[in-house]
Amino acid sequence: MFFILSKTVTVLLLPSSIILLVGLIGMALMATGRRRAGIRFMLASIVLLLIGGVSPLGAYLTHVLEARFPQWEKTGGPARGAPDGIVVLGGGISSVLSRQIGSGVVSADGGRIVALAHLARLYPEARIIYSGGDASLAGNKPPETDYVGSLLDDFGLARTRVALETRSRNTAENAAFTSEIARPKPGARWLLVTSAQHMPRAVGSFRAVGFDVEAYPAAWRTDPRLSLWPSLAVGHNLDRLDSAAREWLGLVVYRLSGRTSALFPAP
Repeated sequence: MFFILSKTVTVLLLPSSIILLVGLIGMALMATGRRRAGIRFMLASIVLLLIGGVSPLGAYLTHVLEARFPQWEKTGGPARGAPDGIVVLGGGISSVLSRQIGSGVVSADGGRIVALAHLARLYPEARIIYSGGDASLAGNKPPETDYVGSLLDDFGLARTRVALETRSRNTAENAAFTSEIARPKPGARWLLVTSAQHMPRAVGSFRAVGFDVEAYPAAWRTDPRLSLWPSLAVGHNLDRLDSAAREWLGLVVYRLSGRTSALFPAP
């Protein structure tokens, strides 16, 4: 039930969905003769569109998420020696396009896959687990992990180098099922690779199942030198706002349901 609600209710709560809904209500009111109320809703929709599509709100919310966990190299991670293991969360591969094309196609979060290749070469003795199942609502599609092999071939890495966790559909399940495979020993160092804006929720989920990890953020979306100037790239700004809102909503819901160790996990 949690998975189904997260895939449906969350979509309705995204800023772009709210903007559209307010506009549709305005149109419906005008069509039924309630012109004054309809105009108010239409104006509210336009104001919300300007806020979400022109203001730097989306960039700011994304930046706050991404700034929570700094780059692993800047925290002195490499100086502490080679990690024992590396967990890469799914989402870096587009399952839909990969099915259609017949080989792995990276998504906007493909930086996770690039990080996998980089770390695999840098630390040849470390265990690597890629965690990503079928996140579709119906649950009747091949898991994302089916398309990892072809990308490993392109990187010149042996497929046996990466263990695959195929059951997870969300971040909480990433943590639970990966922990069963990794069975981390006390004192072992494991890196967690995921998109920078997703890292707070991911780290919180792993801590909630008792899996201690070091954050290795990838697939950054904002410049560290955040600009708060408005932008006319409306589509891009709305997409970034929706993406950030999904993470903030996820943090709240995960905390309320006990799936993360804190509302806004920190290093």
